[in-house]
Amino acid sequence: MRPTRRLLIQLLAAPVLARAQAPVPKRLLRAGCFFGLHFDLHPNEKDKELGRDVNDAMVDAFLDRVQPDYVQYDCKGHVGYLGFPSATGTSAPGIVNDSLEIWRRVTARRGVALFIHFSGVLDELAVKQHPEWAAVMRDGKTAAQQTSTFGPYVDERMIPQLKEAIQRYDIDGAWVDGECWGVNPDYSQWAAEAWRKASGTTQMPRTPEEPRWQEFLEFNREQFRRYVRHYVDKLHSFKPSFQIASNWLYSTYVPEKPDLPVDFISGDYLGNAPISTARLEARYMAATGKPWDLMAWGFQVVRGDGSGLVHKPAVQLQQEAAVVLAQGGGFQIYYQPTRAGKLDDRHINVMASVAKFCRARQQLSHKSEPEPQVGLLFSRNSLFRHTSRLFGGWGAASNPARGLLDALLESHYSVDVIPDWKLADVAALYPLIAVPDWIDIGAACTGVLVEHVRRGGRLLITGSENARLFQESLGVKFLGGPAKQSAYVPDGEVFGNLSGLWQDVETVSARSLENRYPTYDSTRDAKCAASVCDFGKGKIAAIYGPVGSVFAASHAPAVRKFLHRVVSGIFTPDVSIEAPPTVEMALRRKHGRMLVHLVNVTAMQVSGDYAAIDYVPAAGPVILTVRGRKPRGVLLEPGGAALDVLQDETAGTWRTTVSSIHLHEIVSIEG
Repeated sequence: MRPTRRLLIQLLAAPVLARAQAPVPKRLLRAGCFFGLHFDLHPNEKDKELGRDVNDAMVDAFLDRVQPDYVQYDCKGHVGYLGFPSATGTSAPGIVNDSLEIWRRVTARRGVALFIHFSGVLDELAVKQHPEWAAVMRDGKTAAQQTSTFGPYVDERMIPQLKEAIQRYDIDGAWVDGECWGVNPDYSQWAAEAWRKASGTTQMPRTPEEPRWQEFLEFNREQFRRYVRHYVDKLHSFKPSFQIASNWLYSTYVPEKPDLPVDFISGDYLGNAPISTARLEARYMAATGKPWDLMAWGFQVVRGDGSGLVHKPAVQLQQEAAVVLAQGGGFQIYYQPTRAGKLDDRHINVMASVAKFCRARQQLSHKSEPEPQVGLLFSRNSLFRHTSRLFGGWGAASNPARGLLDALLESHYSVDVIPDWKLADVAALYPLIAVPDWIDIGAACTGVLVEHVRRGGRLLITGSENARLFQESLGVKFLGGPAKQSAYVPDGEVFGNLSGLWQDVETVSARSLENRYPTYDSTRDAKCAASVCDFGKGKIAAIYGPVGSVFAASHAPAVRKFLHRVVSGIFTPDVSIEAPPTVEMALRRKHGRMLVHLVNVTAMQVSGDYAAIDYVPAAGPVILTVRGRKPRGVLLEPGGAALDVLQDETAGTWRTTVSSIHLHEIVSIEG
């Protein structure tokens, strides 16, 4: 019996021994990563059981089932306590097990990269222990969490803590939280001295009406840039392979050319209508030229006290992931384990389901390139010069872009976001450029857009302020200045409410495309809502009111249909679809193929009253029409099913039909 028992033990142990003896896979650099998970707890003084339920078996089981490229685990949150036993800072009380040590040990032997979540600018404990390190608000009060980027916090606390984590755990990088969105104009002693040296005055402006306000905002922004460059350079010098992102840096929050030496771009989006947020952020990040990913929250916070977590079912997260994958980015999900570090099997199952969904699309989606059709201008100039924030989130100030993007996508146009700093380099690639109703896109962008049209491009401008910038090119006579007006545009069923700031015009050489009315009466008092005119070799369509801002607030179908009629007057896309408005299209290229991403956002979550969804009805059929010759092959991915193609020689187009779209299908076109 003994030889038989010994053999049985050997057979049972064989898989474990094989895994232990197998060569350790090389951990991916973040630039090569595609799917990851983020776990943070923001340790605090009340914690008594941190790491109690974290063990090798749990982490192994998670990695076996989810197979992420990387994990981002808790280290320090905005409260300021460290989640590991530290010699350089104050650790949270009651650390039962060193979670980071366990996660590092298991991920290292599995070839999975380990990053940490680490709060940078925001550190409540540092402010309590060293009030002189705090930023000071414009009302003279000390900030509760915000440290001064002008002060010694970064060198005396932040960098030493990060170096300690690197030394102790050989971590691969840091996702630095509480950064650009956590800074405000600083009136601390440190900032005051720096301002005196930079400006020659001790007077620090506190309101937009005071002299040098814009200069003071830029002074604070430049200090934030110096702060990020400083700690990134220090950490890269300490460990050259260490990879860093500053949360939301070089997204729409900081819409600047990416000059700082961060290794990747990332941000966590949350709240209601997260798909609308992800649409804009994904397209902006995709334009930066740096590795990027977006992080979906795996739950909704329904009550403001933070205790009302409603977890999202897998299909909801898959729908959110599809929007990101269609733009070529990586995707990650944020979960909070229990305070003891436990990951429940239910949550792991959801993570595994979303991971499988993403992996099935990775080969054709990750790092794809845009196929330019419609470019939407994102204006740093408007946000920096006409808000009192240093950086985003911008709230309603960014609604012109978000709303116009949503309306164009619901009209089935493939849209990329063009940062204003990139406009001159890429304008010629886009058959149509759309300008949201920004307050001030600036003279440089105006000149580029005028030249774009002169050379044969198509341009859509919206908003009364933009109309005035292009006044000489529109073929209309301006009647007075912009004014708040009631405005209704008729559709086949109902009126679209476009009330807001409008510019009255009278057509001269332009042609009126659409009218608006001051009441629900389309028989009288019509005014021009939109016009089109020839300019050089191209065409300009103008809508003289706030389409993007209004659509962001209402998403009224009649407003979307109004916009679609105007765009159709100047632009015919190379690829079009017949589908419900809840199917969005994104044209990309990879491996020499044109890829038509079809994303079904039907039933997407939009309200806190319906925080989670577990059913998305399929949409279809979707009829795809492409201008050009019949291709060599058309496949539906994932799966590789061949699609039938019908050529229309007279129209110079070909057509295929996708019978049904559940969440995300890709039409892959060869030749």
